[in-house]
Amino acid sequence: MTERSTSLPIGEGFCVRSLSLADVDSITKYANNRNVWRNLRDLFPHPYHRDDALKFISTIAAQEPESAFAIANNTEAIGVMGFQLLADILRRSAEIGYWLGEPFWGRGIATQVLVVVCARAFEQHDIVRLTAPVFAWNPASARVLEKAGFAREGVLRNAVYKDGQITDMLVYAKLR
Repeated sequence: MTERSTSLPIGEGFCVRSLSLADVDSITKYANNRNVWRNLRDLFPHPYHRDDALKFISTIAAQEPESAFAIANNTEAIGVMGFQLLADILRRSAEIGYWLGEPFWGRGIATQVLVVVCARAFEQHDIVRLTAPVFAWNPASARVLEKAGFAREGVLRNAVYKDGQITDMLVYAKLR
């Protein structure tokens, strides 16, 4: 695996940086949390094991261009934020997603990281739109998006089945 060296400081001892195999244990520690899993797509496993982190980081390392990053403090990765470039008629758009370890919730970290990663996506890619889906039961994530300049565009009613429940999906977007 080729190591990358992206590092974008966001202040207060936090940064957005390239993921590396050295992050396997901390990613496993923070991702193996039902409260994190509950707000993500089913592709994100629960329980989350070391092998899941190894597979994820190896897959991300092989992607060009680099579009997923560790959210980190001075000692470890505490979450992940990334975007996926879309195709066909949506080729000028990307979908952004993120998760942060629960001990770091409510401190404004995700908002700061989102601002930095959105700026990078717009600077380095020929996109005009970033979209972000949010489960209706996650108003904290909706607030992160709003504070980072995303606008709520709509509600897909009863669109999500997660954790044995059906809920709405809120659709947010930020334009270049």
